[in-house]
Amino acid sequence: MSHQNTFAGRRTSAINIRAFPDQRKLIDRACMETHKNLTDFIIDAACREAEQVLCDRRCFILDEESFNAFEAALDMPLKENKAVQKLLAHKAPWDD
Repeated sequence: MSHQNTFAGRRTSAINIRAFPDQRKLIDRACMETHKNLTDFIIDAACREAEQVLCDRRCFILDEESFNAFEAALDMPLKENKAVQKLLAHKAPWDD
């Protein structure tokens, strides 16, 4: 997905980074190959990685047995969940 068209308006937030010369050469070569300027290339790459990191924290894959155990835990009524009962029995620290 290209992020350069995701947001309307002008870019106003600066991101300053330092790179080793070999890293810069590598990125410059990739910019040339993709016909993107340095800013667009780096923003697109960083946004792709950010989406992946966030997705990895929301989506997970389980085998059938693990999924069934997970689903059973979700379906368990709270009154039968001793850990939740214990947690809810304690006064919250901010309620003092």
